[in-house]
Amino acid sequence: MTNESIREAAAGLFPGGVNSPVRSYRSVGGDPVPVVRGAGPYVFDADGARYIDYVGGFGPAILGHARPEVTRAIADAAAEGLTFGALGPREVELAAAIREATGLERLRFLNSGTEATMTAIRIARAATGRDLVVKFDGCYHGHSDGLLVRAGSGVATLGMSDSAGVPQAVAGLTAVLPYNDPAALIRWFDAHPGDTAAVIVESIPANVGILAPDPEFLQVLQAVPRAHGALLIADEIITGFRLARGLSGVLPAADLVTLGKIIGGGLPIGAIGGPAHLLGLLAPEGPVYQAGTFSANPAVMAAGLATLQLLTPGAYQRLEQVARHLENGLRTAIRRAEVPASVVRYGSMLSLFFRPEPPRDYAQAREADTAAFARFHRAMRARGVLIPPSQFETWFVSLAHNEPEIDATVRAAAEALREACPA
Repeated sequence: MTNESIREAAAGLFPGGVNSPVRSYRSVGGDPVPVVRGAGPYVFDADGARYIDYVGGFGPAILGHARPEVTRAIADAAAEGLTFGALGPREVELAAAIREATGLERLRFLNSGTEATMTAIRIARAATGRDLVVKFDGCYHGHSDGLLVRAGSGVATLGMSDSAGVPQAVAGLTAVLPYNDPAALIRWFDAHPGDTAAVIVESIPANVGILAPDPEFLQVLQAVPRAHGALLIADEIITGFRLARGLSGVLPAADLVTLGKIIGGGLPIGAIGGPAHLLGLLAPEGPVYQAGTFSANPAVMAAGLATLQLLTPGAYQRLEQVARHLENGLRTAIRRAEVPASVVRYGSMLSLFFRPEPPRDYAQAREADTAAFARFHRAMRARGVLIPPSQFETWFVSLAHNEPEIDATVRAAAEALREACPA
């Protein structure tokens, strides 16, 4: 099949021609790229074009694509059977490896990040006997009903539904506060001191591009909910095992942590971790029901184990080196092109915003020039570099990216920036 025949067939089969909205390329223009295979830092479309890839499956591909140790582990597990609906050795091994790296006392494997955050909130409500949940504008925690909300007219207000099909009665149980605003969080708890079950936050917001947390905000975030008997849920689905071998270290006081992406080695996974007294609330040990036919699937567990075995301290040093090279190159290209753009990087995650200064919150991120980003995306694609098809998605650097790929990316960006923002 060709690119065009795949797109035409998909248009008649799937809403919008895709199975996840951002893949449609509607925010950047042009037709979506049908990827047929990946190898190391590259992906290839159905017409044979090769791209240096910074989508990385939106996070999981920290080793690059089709790493032999991982694909071999999956094949070995699949040869023994794909699913059993039973306890198995690989889930024990992977959980033990995660616990050793993170310090999380107990875990529950699930099938997606959405399931993990949904379950974390259910645990928090059971543990506290309260209903309200606080999230922050611009942080994304999956598509469960209670988390697809946006802020209302006030700074600290109960959310309105951000998707058709979500009842207001459900959305109204979630408050949406501005990120990096400690005063707003304090005001919320002053107004609702005994009603809030949990505060959920991405340890490093990476679903609106990357937002850098202010130290004062992090201090208040870890102190104020606890003072009022609410739990803090750290969403590390993107950052877990991405910024370090284990958790990011940004929110050490979190009561519950959600994980995903990298711990599945590129296959679907979610996990929730925390102290025994909270995880013990899950059935069959406790009253909080959660189940999943494919949870801890043996092929997924094998992929995760193989991936974690390769994520040594040296691997993270290498990721930092390569990502810093890309950051410095992009900053130089921006300066020389004299375009209003900025770069934010945390470890091997990076965002290029078309605004002069990095944003501190979602409101500032929305000020970025999305039309310029769309032109930049198309220009990069034409030069053989594939970046996420949205101003508000994060670039991911992998261990397969080496200096030649980074240098080629920077050269492409230097030309693409001028094309995106002509003088």
